[in-house]
Amino acid sequence: MTQATTSLRRRGAPLADPTVQRALLDGLALANGDFDAAVAAAGHGPLRPALLEVFQINVGKVCNMTCRHCHVDAGPDRSETMSRATAEACLAALDRTTAHTVDLTGGAPEMSPYFRELVAGARTRGKHVMDRCNLTILLQPGYDDLPAFLAEHQVEVVCSLPHHRKRNTDAQRGDGTYERSIAALRALNAVGYGQGDPGRRLTLVSNPAGAYLPGSQAALEREWKGDLAAAHGVFFDRLITLANMPIARFLEWLETSGNLAAYMNTLVEGFNPATVAGLMCRNTLSVGWDGKLYDCDFNQMLDLPLRDATGSPMTVFDFDPAALAGRRVATGRHCFGCTAGAGSSCGGSIA
Repeated sequence: MTQATTSLRRRGAPLADPTVQRALLDGLALANGDFDAAVAAAGHGPLRPALLEVFQINVGKVCNMTCRHCHVDAGPDRSETMSRATAEACLAALDRTTAHTVDLTGGAPEMSPYFRELVAGARTRGKHVMDRCNLTILLQPGYDDLPAFLAEHQVEVVCSLPHHRKRNTDAQRGDGTYERSIAALRALNAVGYGQGDPGRRLTLVSNPAGAYLPGSQAALEREWKGDLAAAHGVFFDRLITLANMPIARFLEWLETSGNLAAYMNTLVEGFNPATVAGLMCRNTLSVGWDGKLYDCDFNQMLDLPLRDATGSPMTVFDFDPAALAGRRVATGRHCFGCTAGAGSSCGGSIA
């Protein structure tokens, strides 16, 4: 893979269009490539939501980085960002849910003008808050007080670090990323993160560097903890592993490198029925930067919003808990990315 320097949207790439992405996946000749059929054969029938536990808010596509595996197609050249009215509507909707966790993501969620208001608002309501942090943002001018702010509000920091070694991280996220990430982890350690305090939990997130599934999450956590402590004196609480989703820039690489069919076959053949009950689309609701509602962040990026009885997209402004509880989850071939092997969700392995 070569490091993408701009987003698909900025380059005018065909895959900037979610409908083109979905058509590309649907056009592949895959044996057993019907996700709904696979779920039904496993005895689960059509996917429907369970009790809502996680209220995920994607504040936009603005980011200080342009990573080659990004399913959001985020970057410094994107301008989509959540308005104050939408942020306030999110907090109002949160009051009407059973969710115990607020998951803030982007882009770089910290770059939203309303990030801190969302954090404070959720914490005031007694919710556990997760910040999906790319680490390097903590070193940017104007953001150097973030570690202290996050610690003060007892925010779990969920940090993207593709590998515990420099070469693999820089290959996926750009030269110099690893060293900046280590510096950011030290800053988080300095305010109490990574020391076993449940109020200052530091979670690292690893994505494979190529077209293959993650290894054992437990084994990788042991390896990473030992290596990062020995090499850099850096500590964290847990590691979660995520499969790369065949969406946006990773999908572009799969297609241009000739790995798309093989990777999708790996996902389909790796379907694990034991993952279905724990899929994040069942216990999570995803809110887009413009207020539209989705089953998950991946459906959000593929423009698969929740729709009401008239076919119109549902939004956080007309939040209807009863209608949401009775919905059928929208699915597609990308969903095999969450059910292959040990499974993959925003919380890591499932099975």
